Amino acid sequence: QVQLVESGGGLVQAGGSLRLSCAASGGTFNSYTMGWFRQAPGKEREFVAAIRWTGGRTIYADSVRGRFTISRDIAKDTVYLQMNSLKPEDTAVYYCAADLSVVLSWQARTYDYWGQGTQVTVSS
Repeated sequence: QVQLVESGGGLVQAGGSLRLSCAASGGTFNSYTMGWFRQAPGKEREFVAAIRWTGGRTIYADSVRGRFTISRDIAKDTVYLQMNSLKPEDTAVYYCAADLSVVLSWQARTYDYWGQGTQVTVSS
């Protein structure tokens, strides 16, 4: 059973940085796409970034492109989300997700496994 465990969330001032980690276990991730999504109170879950485990191709939401960087450490089965120049509107619960398909997808419905989420709060 695939398990995803996020860590690294917290409280940071606007303009600051955080790095989220997602430790994956219980599967062979060579063919997976790994994604980060977020959900703010009263809003729908939205796509942030995704990466192909093999090859490292990435896609980003327009709202975070140039500020956030997704990466993976194959040896550690871990995916990261480096978040710089944080804004109050980045405040949300951030979720890691795994997609078994070969498509680099931004759609939450294509992802098969989800972590429990980690809270990120950006103060103004």
